[in-house]
Amino acid sequence: MFTRMDQSTKEDWEHISQEHMPHILDMPRRVIKMLEELKYIKGGFAVNQLEHCLQTATLARRDNADDEMVLLCLIHDIGKVISVLGHGEIAAEIVKPYVSEDTYNILKYHQDFQGKHYYHYQGKSTNLRDKYKNESWYNKCVKFTDDYDQIAFDPIYESDKLESFIDLIEQTFKLPKNNT
Repeated sequence: MFTRMDQSTKEDWEHISQEHMPHILDMPRRVIKMLEELKYIKGGFAVNQLEHCLQTATLARRDNADDEMVLLCLIHDIGKVISVLGHGEIAAEIVKPYVSEDTYNILKYHQDFQGKHYYHYQGKSTNLRDKYKNESWYNKCVKFTDDYDQIAFDPIYESDKLESFIDLIEQTFKLPKNNT
């Protein structure tokens, strides 16, 4: 085994690739664990962040949204497990190899879209979403934030259980779609 990358061989990298495979294949379980950790983050809202994500995904599912939208709704706040600040960007980078470019961008920029509903209370512009109007994913992000995400803080709403989303998580995160 090498101690410097510039001294590595093709065989070294084949071995490393094989050794990484179990970790790559374990991605669905790690996404589920991140979602489960969200139950410990409430942050002043009426529900914890796991319940918020489950409500968001349930709203989309009950609206007959496609699987990609339901998944987006479910995982949109997993970055909060690492940091509330920049959580959208964090979530986007975590799942980038597994999701479409549209989903990646919606995750990354969803806070700018959400700001329409509350940034005025923080002295910020509520029109940050406008800078994305020409993006292919703009309307989908508006739908996500306005129809699902921003209304999913109801402590009496009956969300679908996390277990009901396991197949979707496993299907999506089984193998990367790309190697970025």
